[in-house]
Amino acid sequence: MAAAALVLAWVVFTVVILRRRPVAGEIHESGGILIVHASQTGFATELASRTADMVHAGGLAVDLRAMDALTPAMLERASRVLFIVSTTGEGDAPDMASVFRERSMRAPLALHGVSYGILALGDRDYDDFCAFGRDLDQWLHASGATPLFDRVEVDNGDEGALRHWQHQVAHMSGTTAVTDWSRPAYRRWRLAERRLLNPGSVGGRCYHVALVPEDDADLTWEAGDIAEIGPRRARGDESIMPHREYSIASLPADGALHLVVRQMHAEDGTPGLGSGWLTAHAAVGDPIDARIRRNAGFHAPADDRPLLLIGNGTGIAGLRALLKARLAKGHLRNWVIYGERHARADRLHVGDLERWHDAGGIERIDLVWSREARGARYVQDRLRIAADGLRRFVDEGASIYVCGSLAGMAPGVDGVLRDVLGDAAVSELAAAGRYRRDVY
Repeated sequence: MAAAALVLAWVVFTVVILRRRPVAGEIHESGGILIVHASQTGFATELASRTADMVHAGGLAVDLRAMDALTPAMLERASRVLFIVSTTGEGDAPDMASVFRERSMRAPLALHGVSYGILALGDRDYDDFCAFGRDLDQWLHASGATPLFDRVEVDNGDEGALRHWQHQVAHMSGTTAVTDWSRPAYRRWRLAERRLLNPGSVGGRCYHVALVPEDDADLTWEAGDIAEIGPRRARGDESIMPHREYSIASLPADGALHLVVRQMHAEDGTPGLGSGWLTAHAAVGDPIDARIRRNAGFHAPADDRPLLLIGNGTGIAGLRALLKARLAKGHLRNWVIYGERHARADRLHVGDLERWHDAGGIERIDLVWSREARGARYVQDRLRIAADGLRRFVDEGASIYVCGSLAGMAPGVDGVLRDVLGDAAVSELAAAGRYRRDVY
């Protein structure tokens, strides 16, 4: 009887383990994540393992596998996939990915309904920087897959880019209590101003936050770059907390780092870690740990081509900086589509947009108020209505920049672009750097 009980216990244990372990190709049924790595030296494999730990900590099932064990059928059945891939030689795929590239990436697959993220490892000393990651991205686009966020490119192990990947994965998987893989080398700034932007709003409070550096030499960044903030739980608390990222809303010429921060709350009502520090715990005049992370993928075009800027909510921060950079250079062919809840209460720097429009710095402005509109409630709805203007703008050489919500807005805009312009055209725009996103 004891032996039978032992065998029964072992069977039950095995069944439990098998149930907890996701089966390849079936992970989508439990809302899990397929994580695929392709490494030449082992670094991508190590990062894939760390990424899997983060996703698992968020309570999601994980299927972690090398690319040489990946089949088209697995991709077609997946719902969300994260790729961590390196480039070797002169733009070649790693050895473990060569067969998949040769057999599966020659033509698009049917990957509609699949969402993905790519961490591309490379070295800018080589001409074909991150070539395999970029090829993979273009192939996924052509196959109808939708990016969860823009491709993250890592130059020779750049810690800032790796933290950005970690930030995106944590946000996607709902993980907040995660330690940075590498701690940012913060500089000392001071909280110079905090101003409520949406009094009376039914949404979360949004603040204009201005930081000034102790050293004026730190007033160096470009529109599109990101501020990494080292939060504290309370004044005087020196505990090391995971960094938080915010789009920068100003230029160095403004003399301060401007942020637009929405106060987030945990389920128990306490303010979020980063937003709570910047909007509630820190007092004006307090020191703030911050560093600037270069985000070249969202820098403004150097020429005077037309620019379509689309965003919602706190995405106004990135749009505001881009517009400031364009106006400073006299580039006036700007079309802005921006959305929030109510026209009276949720004017997050909308006054700036209106002044620039009146002065001729913005060619066209479409403001969308979701709680007041009867038809076009969201920016993607307004974009669809403006399909003819969109086609003309793109035909005239326009680039498209999107900043704001990863949930709802960004995929909605992407869907409209593909419906109006076609999948191939959108993929070509992305490959040419004419379709860029800063979404979160």
